[in-house]
Amino acid sequence: MTRNPRLTTSRERLAAWSMVAPALLLTVTFALYPVVDSFWLSLHHIFIGVPQLGSQFVGPDNYLALLRDPVARQALLVTLGFVLLSTVLELACGLMIALVIHEPFRGRGLVRAAILIPWAIPTVVASQLWRYIFNDQYGFANLLLFGDRVTDYLPWLAYPTTAFGIVVLADVWKTSSFAALLILAGLQLIPDDLYDAARVDGAGAWQRFRHITLPLLKPALLLALLFRTMDAFRVFDLVFVMTQGGPGDATQVLQFYGYQTLFTEGRIGYGSAVSVAVFLMVLALSLLYLRAIGSSLLERKRP
Repeated sequence: MTRNPRLTTSRERLAAWSMVAPALLLTVTFALYPVVDSFWLSLHHIFIGVPQLGSQFVGPDNYLALLRDPVARQALLVTLGFVLLSTVLELACGLMIALVIHEPFRGRGLVRAAILIPWAIPTVVASQLWRYIFNDQYGFANLLLFGDRVTDYLPWLAYPTTAFGIVVLADVWKTSSFAALLILAGLQLIPDDLYDAARVDGAGAWQRFRHITLPLLKPALLLALLFRTMDAFRVFDLVFVMTQGGPGDATQVLQFYGYQTLFTEGRIGYGSAVSVAVFLMVLALSLLYLRAIGSSLLERKRP
C-alpha cells in the first residue's frame, strides 16, 4: 500500500507548526505586541498627570518633536559614544580572553567557569558594586590611590568625563566574558591542521593569527558584535543605578531619556516615540550585521 505524498507532507507540516506554535505565541505576546502597542502610543499625546485630556491622535508629531529635541540629540550622541567604546573594548578583551582559554593548560575548565562570573552577576548588582568602588567617601578606588589618611577624595562620578568612562568600564567588565564565549566557539571550529601546516611552512605566531585565526573568526566576531551592539544600544539599568544620567547629561542615554519622559514627566506618547526610535535603530543595525555575517559565511564555504 503506497502512501499519498501530499497527505504525508501535510501531516509533517501540521506537526511542525504544532511544535513551533507555542514559541510563536510567546513571541507575539511578549515581544511583538509591546512593540506594536508602543508604536501606536507614540502617535498620540497622552499625559499621565492630566487624564482629562484623554488620548489625542497626533500622527508623527512626536517623532518630529524628537528630531528637534536638543536633549534627545545629546542623548543620542552619548548612546553612540557608549556603543562605540564599549563594543570595541569588549570585542578586544573578549578576543584576548578567548585566545588564552582556548590554549590547553592545567585548570582550564576552572578558569573558563571563573571568567563567566561577571556576566552571570545581575546588572543591577554589578552596577551597585561599581558605584561603591568609585564612591567619593568610602570607595575602594580612592582608598587604593590615596590611602585612608586623605580626607578630600576624588569624586569620580561628579565629573562628566570620568563618570562616562566608569559606566563604560563597568559594562566592559561585565560583558567581555560573553563576547569571549562566542569567540571561543568560533576558535574551536578552526581545524588544527591549518596551524600545523602553517608551522611547517615557517609561519610565526603573529602570521598564524593574522592569516588563519582572524579570517576564520570573522563570523564569530560579527556575531559577538551584533549581540553586544544590541545590548549597548538598550543600556538602561547600568545608567539608572550608577549615575541617573548625570552629572548633567553626561551619561544620559536614549533609553534612560525615554524612561524619564515616560515615568517622571508622564508624557506617554513622546516617551514611546523615544523607545520606538531606539528599536528601529537596533533593528537596522541588526539587519546590517546579519547580512555581513551571511556574506562572511559564504566566503568561508568557498574553496
